[in-house]
Amino acid sequence: IIHGLEGQAGCTNFVKQYIPFMGSITDFPLIAGNKVTLFRDSPDIDAAMFRAIQSAKNHINLETFSFADDKTGRHLAELLLQKRTEGVQVNLIYDSAGCFCTPPSFFQRLRDGGVRAVEFNPLGPADAMNIFNRDHRKILIVDGMIAFAGGVNIVHTYSRSMHSRYEASDDGLSWRDTHIQIEGPVVADLQKLFLDTWEKKKGPQLPRQQYFPSRKNVGDDLVRIVGSTPGKMNRVTYMMYVAAITFAENRIHLTNAYFAPDEDLIIALVHAAERGVDVKIILPGISDWSVVSKAGRSYYSRLLKAGVKLYERRGTVLHAKTGVIDGVWSTVGTTNLDLWSLLRNNEVNVVILGEDFARHMEDMFTLDLADSDQIRLEEWEKRSLGQRVKEWFARLFVYWL
Repeated sequence: IIHGLEGQAGCTNFVKQYIPFMGSITDFPLIAGNKVTLFRDSPDIDAAMFRAIQSAKNHINLETFSFADDKTGRHLAELLLQKRTEGVQVNLIYDSAGCFCTPPSFFQRLRDGGVRAVEFNPLGPADAMNIFNRDHRKILIVDGMIAFAGGVNIVHTYSRSMHSRYEASDDGLSWRDTHIQIEGPVVADLQKLFLDTWEKKKGPQLPRQQYFPSRKNVGDDLVRIVGSTPGKMNRVTYMMYVAAITFAENRIHLTNAYFAPDEDLIIALVHAAERGVDVKIILPGISDWSVVSKAGRSYYSRLLKAGVKLYERRGTVLHAKTGVIDGVWSTVGTTNLDLWSLLRNNEVNVVILGEDFARHMEDMFTLDLADSDQIRLEEWEKRSLGQRVKEWFARLFVYWL
């Protein structure tokens, strides 16, 4: 595998160091024979997921942070109920905090229709500490053969206000996100993540289904599933990012929705830029969680002085969490580069190794770059005292963002 990747991209040291390192910290192997399809726009993502659900013959396993009682959520709910009438098993994990604005009756209707549903860490006085551990994963698995993962929630529109999250934005802004469709043997590892969460949260007993059909190669993509849970020994997505940045030789292109990292991640980015790596990061110019943006901006001067190139996306709320490094390593997932995501959430990223998929990722990054404004050090240093104070204040709470 390493020899083949060297031939593709010439990133000899990167692949020689990164592949063994990741193999040492995760139980999920790098698996060949997959086909990964990249989706950039929410309507295309929703359409692909709905088509897969409509084709289900055996089971549908869905794990999501937000499942809204809106146009998209109701459409999906009707599809799930329809598949139950056809005899397809439907299992759902939804996060209590992420679905705070969704009425309990919405999920009760699904249960009444035969959907087995687990509410991840219900919010309430008896479980006050649960608020610090959320299930931020977005996974859909159909018949154990096709899967989806990435940043897209089951929500028609997002609001810029956290208190009315599912209402349309007053200014009509869209949300920019990234998702992938996966076919091939690596789907089994996403299935394992789903079933592990189901078991840990004591979901209803599942009937025997063909959750792990025979593995068939359907493409040429090399894929590893990287799942993490809270705790020092389970910060695998964090180590995935730090390792990839540390081993990078040529270029690091990241897109991330919520950027308020810890010191080690900042150091890794600074050192990469100082050794001549082309480091570009696209961040939101508009955010639904402005305190995170302000905290993240408090790091801009340090990063810019080291040679990191920073950009803010215009005209949309950026929600994607992606990366492409050295033309051979790509990731799409749910992990934000803030401490809440890296320390406290259940997250999942898909890592794809190979030149062909990385080229699609670079093309997508270039499109986003064209719609972004570069932050230049000379101009950034002229920002107002009031803005600096807001950044400083937000950074005081970075551990909780």
